[in-house]
Amino acid sequence: MKVLVVCSGNHKSISPFVKEQTDSLMKIKVTVDFFFVTGHGIIGYLRNYSLLRETIKERKPDIVHAHFGLSGLLATLQRLVPVIVTFHGTDISNKKNRKYSIFANKLARYSIFVSEKLARTIHSKKYSIIPCGVDLNVFKLTDQIAARTELGLSNEFIYILFSSSFDNSIKNYPLAKDAIELHNNPKIKLLELKNYSRQQVSLLLNAVNCALLTSYSEGSPQFIKEAMACNCPIVSTDVGDVKDNLLGLDGCYITTYDPHDVAYKIQLSLNFAKRTDGRDRIIKLGLDSDSIANKLVSIYKQVLNG
Repeated sequence: MKVLVVCSGNHKSISPFVKEQTDSLMKIKVTVDFFFVTGHGIIGYLRNYSLLRETIKERKPDIVHAHFGLSGLLATLQRLVPVIVTFHGTDISNKKNRKYSIFANKLARYSIFVSEKLARTIHSKKYSIIPCGVDLNVFKLTDQIAARTELGLSNEFIYILFSSSFDNSIKNYPLAKDAIELHNNPKIKLLELKNYSRQQVSLLLNAVNCALLTSYSEGSPQFIKEAMACNCPIVSTDVGDVKDNLLGLDGCYITTYDPHDVAYKIQLSLNFAKRTDGRDRIIKLGLDSDSIANKLVSIYKQVLNG
């Protein structure tokens, strides 16, 4: 089976969760090729239309799998091969792009949403809920002291890992900052997740005392699933599928947007003072990348068989 993945090429490297998903597909003998969309906004994306058609005629994929609404809309405008679109969250929650995602959803042969909450926001006749999976070979368990030593972190401090860079507005860093300041504890350090390799992120999630997500909006945040895979205690706002994935998991807490509640839930996670059973939960829910790849292949076959 040959799959042409259509996704943004505007950044220096492919999105990590798209890359890891395609890697897991190739592990089970799916031939994956890429078409990187360059340009910004709907006009910039549509300028890739002729090149996309030429690419499809030349490489002859069985199916096109587009990621995000704008890439999905571009891909569905050609009718040479069937198109599956995965919607990741910001493509629907963002008011500017939402209308294009709705068109892409209507034109796609099949839609994939990364969470049930996201799927409920737009009507689709044929769809599945398939979050991006976690590569358990990358996000694996490491001794906390060994992880801190490798990263150059002190054993004298309590580390809280923020889910993203501090300047990513949708991640809501001010709420995390306010909550940490309420602790008034100089030993608590809030770490910014920026410019780390995937292997270093895995080490960080083993090294820290708690993973913190305060986002306004998410589809199915990889940060939470990766923290689960490393058995890291978690505090998160109720976004995407987080609440469902953490339901009943000791050491993990859902918070409101009140900084006092965030600070309280952080304290609960610190009082927990041990690692969680998140990794077992990831496996039980089938959220590892191998399980997700097999689900995608089933959908590819379903679409190709009409």
